[in-house]
Amino acid sequence: MSRRDRQRLDDILAAINAIPAHLVRGDLSDGLVFDAVRVRLIEIGEAVKALPADLLAHEPDVPWMQIAGMRDRLAHRYFDTSHAILAATVDRDLPELERAVRSLIGQSEG
Repeated sequence: MSRRDRQRLDDILAAINAIPAHLVRGDLSDGLVFDAVRVRLIEIGEAVKALPADLLAHEPDVPWMQIAGMRDRLAHRYFDTSHAILAATVDRDLPELERAVRSLIGQSEG
């Protein structure tokens, strides 16, 4: 794994770890919290887009293309972003993404 790829994986983890800190300040009905979480999800998608397909293939159960697509939707169609979709992403999808990213980092170290 290249240094750049490792940095992108670290970027994903940093964004995942920042989201609970935003949610401590309020829930997604608070506009500032909603925006902060949305921006972190955009960062995750941007980092995923920068990772090579052969690296992502090591975690085939993660919907990498959907993550990248969500980034595009959040960045370009922010005005119709559903609170429910963001909440489901945070609650259901981020734990699995974090596990996969940690696995990819572990594979490179081991």
